[in-house]
Amino acid sequence: MSEAFVNKVAESGIITLDLETYFPKDTIAVFDMKDFLFMGLILKEKDFREALKTLDTGTYKDKVVALTCTADAVIPMWAYMLAASKLQPVTKAIMFGSEENARKQLLLKNIEAIDVADYTDKRIVVKGCGETPMPEEAYVAITQRLRPVAKSIMYGEPCSTVPVFKQERQNNPA
Repeated sequence: MSEAFVNKVAESGIITLDLETYFPKDTIAVFDMKDFLFMGLILKEKDFREALKTLDTGTYKDKVVALTCTADAVIPMWAYMLAASKLQPVTKAIMFGSEENARKQLLLKNIEAIDVADYTDKRIVVKGCGETPMPEEAYVAITQRLRPVAKSIMYGEPCSTVPVFKQERQNNPA
């Protein structure tokens, strides 16, 4: 007589949360201020304003824009403001920093938008491995987002987890 196979992980009520689900799918275009520098060093206001007037904003239409300067130059704050003002009407969003930084900011926004009601009093495993490498900030953010409501938070895979947080039981003296 053979015993029926029991999937203890499936019966445990553990919810696996894959951070890849929240990884941004948006197309990110880079707007690099270095392309507007005189001799690769100086931003001239008059030339910059003229260049922005003739800028083809179609390249940035409906995209997330990473506004950055990859040259070692001092860029006045008003220049970033001018670029953002020119791009804002056509873009989905503008993030300051590199493409990687923009993707990270979007990921953190997506994590912040998670409806925690779905995880209230639940045992959660935050998946540790996947196709897309996740930044450390994402793991910190998901922990902060879920800790107030989760019964427990673990890291890894349901069959092999590292405990991160466990809600303390309240003693009810009779």
